[in-house]
Amino acid sequence: MGGLNFNEINWEEMLDAGIATLRMLAYSGIYTIILGLPLGIVLYLWGRSNNFLIRSIYSVLSFVVNILRSVPFIILMVALIPLSKSIMGTSIGVLGTIPALVIGAAPFFARLVETALREVDRGVIEAAQGMGASTGQIVWRVLLPEARPGLLAGVTITIVTLVSYTAMSGMIGGGGLGDLAIRYGYYRYQKEVMIIAVALMVILVQLLQMAGDRLVQHFTRK
Repeated sequence: MGGLNFNEINWEEMLDAGIATLRMLAYSGIYTIILGLPLGIVLYLWGRSNNFLIRSIYSVLSFVVNILRSVPFIILMVALIPLSKSIMGTSIGVLGTIPALVIGAAPFFARLVETALREVDRGVIEAAQGMGASTGQIVWRVLLPEARPGLLAGVTITIVTLVSYTAMSGMIGGGGLGDLAIRYGYYRYQKEVMIIAVALMVILVQLLQMAGDRLVQHFTRK
């Protein structure tokens, strides 16, 4: 294959890197949803408020979210190395990348949540308000169920984005397939390792996207 020799690949190390990538995705994905979902709900509710103080707080919060979304992830990772070390006890490896992954992805997911909630039919919300439903009841019994397809699509997009983030984390020793591709494919010129690592990440993204699309279609039909 044009000078490529896949027999020299350490498949055990490749497997370990793949597992590390999945661990990073699992941990960061869970914490991103835990933080991003309520943040998105708050952005939606406060953005529609007529209260001057709440609208002012919304403007500040929205500004912070936009800043975090606009900073390139590779720069954000470097800037958060001290924070990662203080929280996780290390700034490298799977654990060292979690804070940066979550802080980078949560604002992005929050905006997707806010957008999904805005697409809910206004008439359904007004009907619930007319029946005397509280804000909490409207959120849990109307907004979230009605926005479920959009929320699931947002989760899928965010998880796929996190795959690329985990690859970039390899630049600072984050572990996983990205780290393997950089150490062997870039620094040691072992193109075979880079090709396999990239192929595995492409397959992972395709599987995640297909699973997310299936879920969205399932709940859309309902």
